Order: sequence, then structure tokens, then C-alpha cells
Amino acid sequence: MHCDPRFSRVREVFERQLAEGAELGAAFAVHLDGELVVDLWGGVADRHTGRPWEHDTPAFAYSCTKAITATVLLQLAERGLVDVRGAVADVWPEFAARGKGAITVEHLLTHQSGLPVVEEPVPVEEFGDLAAIAARLAGQAPLWEPGSAHGYHALSYGFLVGEVIRRVTGKSVGELVSAEIAGPLGLELWVGAPDPVIARTARLKAGERPQTAATEGPAETAVPTVIAEMAEAALDPHSLMNRALGNPGMHQLKGGANHPVILRAGWPAAGVVTTARGLAGFYRSLIAGDLLRPETLRDAVRPRVDGPDRVLFLDTSFGLGYMRPSMTFPMPSETAFGHSGLGGSLGIGDPERGLAIGYVMNKMANAVSGNLRGLRLVQAVYDSL
Repeated sequence: MHCDPRFSRVREVFERQLAEGAELGAAFAVHLDGELVVDLWGGVADRHTGRPWEHDTPAFAYSCTKAITATVLLQLAERGLVDVRGAVADVWPEFAARGKGAITVEHLLTHQSGLPVVEEPVPVEEFGDLAAIAARLAGQAPLWEPGSAHGYHALSYGFLVGEVIRRVTGKSVGELVSAEIAGPLGLELWVGAPDPVIARTARLKAGERPQTAATEGPAETAVPTVIAEMAEAALDPHSLMNRALGNPGMHQLKGGANHPVILRAGWPAAGVVTTARGLAGFYRSLIAGDLLRPETLRDAVRPRVDGPDRVLFLDTSFGLGYMRPSMTFPMPSETAFGHSGLGGSLGIGDPERGLAIGYVMNKMANAVSGNLRGLRLVQAVYDSL
């Protein structure tokens, strides 16, 4: 493990959370101005076998994937292969069905398309057929007028954006991440993990069912009415929130997200397997200009939507696929961007402060976005600057 003395506070917080049992196993990494200044890991990767968390233990990081998928699409936009402001149907003609001809790629990236739910249940046999799931969405009508509101497209985001990418390249998001991001940069990061990586991936421990809200920490600042609405939605299997989060249903497989079918599938909204070092390295390269031109990134992190979310109820804020500071992505800096994952994982970039942060763990929090453990570590980083 490594921790620059300037960030000793971060190590103290990390070790205390492990010692007190707040974590089962976890890893946390920070780059400052391109230098790896924090690289911590510890605890247990698999509570059933007692396998320890090693320096190269990856974890399934759920929606941290969305920022990676957005980056792949923006790389294609820089090459002139896709127009972010153009109609999705320009590259995916079938998508125009049922009044969706005016939906733009930007609507997909900003959760404004009105397609947060795959309406028909997706069978397990189709979990690895991303084009088939995308075809289901192409046959649906929007639940609201596209562009008039935003609501978190928890899983559908990836099938939609991923299909645009496949239509213009003939390749999956996972293939492009391997060939153009993780491979060239030497990052421990896979959108669709190979079997040797699956064998050493940390095993997630599910959190308890939420009783009052779908986020841990940020919801405490919400008005009581919103908390009540979230509580009702979290407990209602037919709510838009649970429908968006639950189909395709990982729960249909033994072990849920721990199942090899999920780890291999490479869902572009929730499919990344990565170490904290790999996730932080992705943001290091992003803010350094290695993945996107600086002007492209500046435009991409500019907030496009900000306010009440039709799916999560709390305020969310998004650029082109990247989360911006909000109630569901509470950051110590307004210049931070990135994406969190279900249960607590975090990927963050802050160009103004030269920071790139990655946090993964296997003890799931009762949170759609972020958790207090990760947020404490992030705050300790900023306090150390």
C-alpha cells in the first residue's frame, strides 16, 4: 500500500472504517496532478472463504460504468462518427418507432429520453445479448416528452448509448474500452470481465432493503415530502424507480451481480469490473487530455439537466453522461464530476484541483448513489490539499 504523508488523514479514515466493520473489503486510490498519491486496500474480498483483498482485487462497480461509456461515445463524436446533437434514428433507424424520431443522442446521455424502463421482462438467456435488449427499447414509446424532464435511466442508459456505439462501429462498449482505453493505458478496468479476472473479483455482500429512502447520506438534506415519496417508491415493486433498477433483473441469478453471467455481460450502464487504481487511472487520463480533447471534456461536464429526478425523486445533475454535484452526488468541489455506483462505488475527476479518485468496495450500502464511507474518504482527500 502507498499513501503520501500529505494524505495521512485519508489513510486514517480508511483504516478506521475497516477496523470498525463499516467495510468488509475496500480499495481507494487518488492521483494528484498525475501522481499516484494514495493506493490503499484491505479487508476481505470474499466473506465466505476469507479470501483477502489484494492489490489487484477488482470489484463490480455498477453505474461507475456510465461515465466510461459516455467517454467512448464522445471519442467517436470527436472522430465525426456520431453527432451528439443529432437524432438517434440517424444511426439507428428502428429507434424512430412510436414517436421517438426526434430523440437525440444528447437526450440519451442526459437521461431525458423518457425510456428509463425496459417494459418487457428480459429473460436471463438475453442478458448477454445487448442488441436484443436495445431492440426492446426501440419498440417502446417514451414515458414523458423527450427533453422536457430527466429521470435516471439506471440500466436502459447503457443499452441505448451502447447500441448507438455499436451501430457506428460494429463493436461493443467493452471491446472499445479494452482496445482504446484500458489496454493502451494499462488500466485494471473491464466492461465485461474475462474469466481469470472474474476468479479474483471481490464478492459483493448485499445491503439491507432500504426502509426510508434509496440513498444513504444525501437524502438527509432532502425535504420530508421528497423522502416520503422516495420511501414509498423504494417499497413499491411497481414504482418507476424499482422498474428502472430491476429489469434486466440481476436478482434472477444466484448471487446477483456476483454471478459470472453478469460480470461477463458488460452492460454499458452497470458492467464495469475494476480496481480503485484502475478507476482513478481512468479519471487521471481523462482530465489529462489523454482520452478526450480538453475542450470536449469541458463541454461534456457542463450541466445539461439539474433538478428533481423523475425516477430518483431527489435532485440530480448531469452533463453528457457525467454526474455533476447534486444531492445524489455530493462533492466538496463544484468542479468535480464523475459517477457513483449502486451501493457506494465512486469515480471522480476534478480538473481544477488535478484530482482523480477511485473507490470500490464489496459491502453494499443502501444507496442508489454513493455512501457515507466513500464520501468520508473523498472529504479527507480535499481536506488534505
